[in-house]
Amino acid sequence: MTDKLVFDIPGRPEYITMMRLAIGSIADTAGFDIEEVDDIKTAVAEACRNISCHGQEGFAELYQVECLVEDGRLEISVQDKSSAHSIQKVKKPCLDCPNEGNLGVFVIQSLMTKVEIIDNPQGKQTIKMIKEK
Repeated sequence: MTDKLVFDIPGRPEYITMMRLAIGSIADTAGFDIEEVDDIKTAVAEACRNISCHGQEGFAELYQVECLVEDGRLEISVQDKSSAHSIQKVKKPCLDCPNEGNLGVFVIQSLMTKVEIIDNPQGKQTIKMIKEK
């Protein structure tokens, strides 16, 4: 049996912590051990940051986190659902610094079993992650 949970999240950065807690609870309920739960929480937080703000002038107005929970498997999708990236950032990224989004993707890939990054024609991204026991 597969359980599906869907969260529509305003793109404000303070909601990433709330999403970490929710995902941690879902992963724990799905039977993952404490280290796996921490890995999943970190990967989802990085995916939320990547989708909501990296590479844009402002934060996404809305993104969606979808979780499919199966026995020994958790599939999480973080998708940009906004019509604009208009919530203004306090600080713009330094153009001389490494692309922070690429580092976040590396972290996600190192913590999850499988990661897929999907670009759609409207310039929005989806990060799909799978964690298996």
